Amino acid sequence: MKAFIPYFLLASLATSTNAKDDRTFAVLRFNNEGGQFSTEGRMDPIVYPGSISAHSHGVMGGSNFGLTVDGDKLLDSECTNAKIVNDKSNYWVPDLWFQSPVNGSFKKVPLFYMNVYYFFDATNDEIEAFPPGVKIVSGDAMKRTPPATGGLQLDPSQGEIQAVQWTCPTQDSNVDRYPLNSDGTTAGMVDPTNKGSGAGFPVVNCDGYASPLRQDIHMPSCYNPEAGLNDYENNMAFATSTSDGKADCPDGWTHVPHLFYELYYNTPLFENEWDVDGQNQPFVLSNGDRTGYSSHADFISGWDEETLQKIIDGCDAGTGGMDTCPEIIGGVNADDKCQISPVFPDPTEEWITELPGDNKVSGWGL
Repeated sequence: MKAFIPYFLLASLATSTNAKDDRTFAVLRFNNEGGQFSTEGRMDPIVYPGSISAHSHGVMGGSNFGLTVDGDKLLDSECTNAKIVNDKSNYWVPDLWFQSPVNGSFKKVPLFYMNVYYFFDATNDEIEAFPPGVKIVSGDAMKRTPPATGGLQLDPSQGEIQAVQWTCPTQDSNVDRYPLNSDGTTAGMVDPTNKGSGAGFPVVNCDGYASPLRQDIHMPSCYNPEAGLNDYENNMAFATSTSDGKADCPDGWTHVPHLFYELYYNTPLFENEWDVDGQNQPFVLSNGDRTGYSSHADFISGWDEETLQKIIDGCDAGTGGMDTCPEIIGGVNADDKCQISPVFPDPTEEWITELPGDNKVSGWGL
C-alpha cells in the first residue's frame, strides 16, 4: 500500500529541493597558448551573423565557432580549450590595444589568462543548465558616457545595470587607481566599496604580482524562453533581489548559471611606454573606446546539458577549478588548446596605424 503524503508536504519538499540558500560556484579555466585566445579577429556570430563584425574579438571555446552559430552546432565541435571536455561553448570579448602616446599607432595587448566563474546564486528558483545555442550579451559596445556608479549594480529593481568593471592590482595597495572625485566624464570612477576597481580604465600601471589589468564582466542569469535562443536583446535579464536575501527570475523564465568573465591582460609589457600623470591612460578597446565603459561579453552555450546540470547540483569547487568537480561527465581536458582559424583575422604587423575595421578612437583626452 502506498503511503499518503499530504500535498502541502510535497510542495515543501519540492521547494527545499529547488531553492538554494547559499551561493556555490566553480571557476572554469582554459588551455591557451601564451598571450593568445583560441582565435581573434572580426567575427561575432551573435551581433553580426554571417558577416564581418565592426571590431575584433578574442574568443575561447569550441572549434565550431564561426560567422554563423545556430542551435546545437557547438556541441559537434571537434575540440575545445575549456578544461571541461563537454563544454564546447564560446566565450568572447573585444580585444585590448595599446595606443602609443608618441605616434598614435596601436599594438595588441596580449592576454595573460581568462577565467569564467560559474556562480550558482542563492535563489528560490531551480537553477538549470543553459539550453544549447542560447546567445547572451552583456554590456553596451556603443557606451562612452559614465555609468551611474563606479561600483557594480546587478539588481534590476535598483536602477541601471552596471555589469562591467576594471580591476587594477598594484604593488602599492594605497595608490589611487582613479582620479580623486572623478565623475567619469574625463576619467574613470572608483568603486566606492573597492579602491582597486572601478568603471572605466584606471590611470596607473597595474603591476600586481601575476595580476595585471583585469576586465570583469557579469552576465545575466534569467532566460526568457518566449524570446528564444537568438534574440540576445530580449532573451536575458539579471535576477532581482528578494526580501529573503536571494535573487529570483521573473515567473516563466529559466534561472541559469550566473557567468562572470575575468580576463587579465599583459599590460606590464607597456609600463615603460607611457608616463603616468594620474589623469590619462593609453589603452583602447578594439571598438575605439578609450574610456573602457563600452566593454562587453558574448556567450553561446555549447554545453552538454546533463554535464552542466550535474555540476550545478553537486559541485562547489570555488577557485579550485571546475575541473576538480567530482565525476565530471566526459572528463577533463588536460592540455588541448584547440586553436581556431579566424575567418577575418587581425593584421599580423606588430604595430598598426588604425584599429581593425578602421574604428576611430573616441572618449577621453581627444
